[in-house]
Amino acid sequence: MTAIAYLAGPDVFLPDAAAHAARKVEICRRFGLRGLPPLNEDIATAAKHLEVWQTIYEKDLAMMERCDIIIANLTPFAGASADAGTLIEVGWFLGKGKPIFGYSNSPESFESRMRRQLGAGHAELGIEGFHLPDNLMIVGAVQSGGYPIFVPKDGKARGIDALDLFEASVEAAGRAAPKR
Repeated sequence: MTAIAYLAGPDVFLPDAAAHAARKVEICRRFGLRGLPPLNEDIATAAKHLEVWQTIYEKDLAMMERCDIIIANLTPFAGASADAGTLIEVGWFLGKGKPIFGYSNSPESFESRMRRQLGAGHAELGIEGFHLPDNLMIVGAVQSGGYPIFVPKDGKARGIDALDLFEASVEAAGRAAPKR
């Protein structure tokens, strides 16, 4: 059977999130995976007794339980690092010992983004000097399974909705993911 991939990332906040997710699901299919994006278009009817946020949380956890791997969009979102919710999801897969694949559409290092965000007067904070695509714990989680974080090799930034690095991640996942 086909491995199921949880498609994490801030893409769910795009104005055309459903159409974007459909493109990602199709890319997964081409590489032998079944992609599951955590869209919440049905959440109003699903939230009967719980608050909407809690319904989304429980729905996403149940979806992650069904998945064999995660492919995470780690492009910086609302700050110098990846989307906080996406990072929780990556940590969940790490804790379950499931393969983690990730990509960032930013060629800039975490250190550079942090220095720009904090300003020159904060050098004493000991910001990581490792020139990694994100915080060392995030990079370590993804690379713990032997997979890299795919980043732009051409040095050009892309928007959170760019799909070339997602496709590279899916291709790697398709070769390495456990078959059901």
